Amino acid sequence: MGVDLGTQSVRALAVTDDGRVLGRGSAPLTGHREGDRHEQLPADWWRGAADAIRQTLSSLSPSASASATPARGRTRVRGMAVCGTSGTVLLTDARGAPLTPALMYDDGRAGAEARYAQETGAEVWDALGLRIQPSWALAKLLWLTGAGAGVGAKSANGTLQGARVCHQPDFITARLVGRPVPTDSSHALKTGYDLHTRSWPTAVQDRLGLSGLDFPAVVAPGTPLGTVCAEAAADTGLAEGTPVIAGMTDGCAAQLGSGAWEVGRWNTVLGTTLVLKGVTATPLRDPAGVLYNHLSPDGHWLPGGASSVGAGALTHVFPGADLARLDRLAADREPASVVAYPLVSRGERFPFLAADAEAFTLGRPSDDADHYAALLQGVALAERLCLAYVRFLGAPIDGPVTFTGGATRSGYWNQLRADILGRPAALPEQADSALGMAVLAAHAVTGDDAARRMVRIRTILEPRPGAGRRFDGPFVTLVDALERRGWLPSDMATYAREHG
Repeated sequence: MGVDLGTQSVRALAVTDDGRVLGRGSAPLTGHREGDRHEQLPADWWRGAADAIRQTLSSLSPSASASATPARGRTRVRGMAVCGTSGTVLLTDARGAPLTPALMYDDGRAGAEARYAQETGAEVWDALGLRIQPSWALAKLLWLTGAGAGVGAKSANGTLQGARVCHQPDFITARLVGRPVPTDSSHALKTGYDLHTRSWPTAVQDRLGLSGLDFPAVVAPGTPLGTVCAEAAADTGLAEGTPVIAGMTDGCAAQLGSGAWEVGRWNTVLGTTLVLKGVTATPLRDPAGVLYNHLSPDGHWLPGGASSVGAGALTHVFPGADLARLDRLAADREPASVVAYPLVSRGERFPFLAADAEAFTLGRPSDDADHYAALLQGVALAERLCLAYVRFLGAPIDGPVTFTGGATRSGYWNQLRADILGRPAALPEQADSALGMAVLAAHAVTGDDAARRMVRIRTILEPRPGAGRRFDGPFVTLVDALERRGWLPSDMATYAREHG
């Protein structure tokens, strides 16, 4: 079983060894957004996760009986793992009870703290090829504690002294096991964890004023954390004793679930926002620090970045609209009469860092269909720029790019993206980060290459002949606009215009 803690919902998936989905469930999540602020309550995550797991177990098909047998009245799951949004963090007490709300992955209030953390630990971050951003958990910890340059909630020397650092999935796995558990190195990365030495940079934490916090032990993704306790079994319907496995971030989970595991393969996760991640033999060095490297369970590296562009812009501009109908209308607007950069929230993180970046549209759309088409095309143009950036850094891109994420429900958008990228696009049968966590759980309990057995590619879309050339002009227009605003560095803009 895999559980994915998203922005708007929790999703769970029960999968067999050969990739057949036996059951699925979901539960909505809500939060508080106001300006740069984006918070959620951890208790809502647990209620959502428990509901999604219960739905998944109750929807198991009759064919599940061969691989999932009852145990003490509950369905036996051989292993489960949990992923969450990268950079989402809160503080808890020693028992795991929340002391603060959760600052979500795109909460942008820690700008001053990010600059302070970058300057204070520059020698460490430079060696790791990292640049601390306001969306990163390390900057948010400074904001929460009031340590360093920021003005946060409480002083680390007061109420929060000794508080435990908790990433989004840590809260769920702790509730499942019944006690605080180690975090995984994937989620720890944006909290400043050193993947090369496999340790927290304690000297930097001391200089930042964070030494009073309890940073969790860190284990590799796929490491057993414990088993489901009696209380969690009662809440979720899982059998007591079910193994709980350390997960990865949602972007890494989608990479696992995409089947794109060979060096040179890349996957884009398009949901509320856009995440691009690939596979390299060695870490990919990025002097700008907007691309970072996760370590995969098999020893390869997973460089990638998360943009604030995404499908969330569609529901923001067209709330409650019939998107399938708008898809049909957009097909006659290639290209749209305007060029859009559809940021979901203020600030951009990849393929450039610009805390003041805002969504924009160049020109006035002629009607709703034109506006909607510009948003679809704008996301795809940003995706094209992200791929150009990884090529700019020297990364190989072999074979089709894999598409995962909720946006793959739109067949029209999938084809449009393949056209604009000018590359084949592979679409797995299950475009869900929860599948990646099921793959990781299977790998942990069986010890074999579960991804090759469990991931099924539904189709490969080829770019339509000549379709991509229609978007060369809008792509250059977007690159020019980003450069004029001072967001996209000139060397990257030049490369994108010539090779993107």
